[in-house]
Amino acid sequence: MEPDRKEAQVTRDLLAELAQQPEILFRAPFRLQYAALCYRRGFEGVEVLVVTTRASGRWIIPKGWPMDDKPPHKVAAQEAFEEAGVLGKAKRKPFGRYTYLKTLADGQRVPCLVQVHLVKFAEELPRFREAGERRIEWVSCIEAARRICEPELKGLMLALYRKQEAKHRDRRGIPN
Repeated sequence: MEPDRKEAQVTRDLLAELAQQPEILFRAPFRLQYAALCYRRGFEGVEVLVVTTRASGRWIIPKGWPMDDKPPHKVAAQEAFEEAGVLGKAKRKPFGRYTYLKTLADGQRVPCLVQVHLVKFAEELPRFREAGERRIEWVSCIEAARRICEPELKGLMLALYRKQEAKHRDRRGIPN
């Protein structure tokens, strides 16, 4: 199967799974996670960081569970470093949110609400906690949306793309 068709099928499969198991989404409270939508200026515009999950190899953004001693945006920045070796400044205000079903180590599926914080890239370090456990790539927002399965996260990638395009038009004096 061609990559685009395969990724579209994975997205359809994910949506079908959610539709077949609505009780998972409603039987228990959502678990909260914090994610880093890392971005930087590339040669052809804004690039975003995507990483693969350790278990399935799906493309996602760095995310993790709350930490007692850190506010959400700092947790997001910490996850970017632990999962991809990326250092940067995280915005305190969330950029958006998305939901997904997480499979825990015991096989239980739990609904998660992920609060996403923009992280402006500063530096990438070669040594970090999960080095070698994930694939890490910087891609355009459009390419990230193509690779990611979670529909709401795709939407956040496209929202960042539109935001950056509007900013670029404003700088050149082109009316919106």
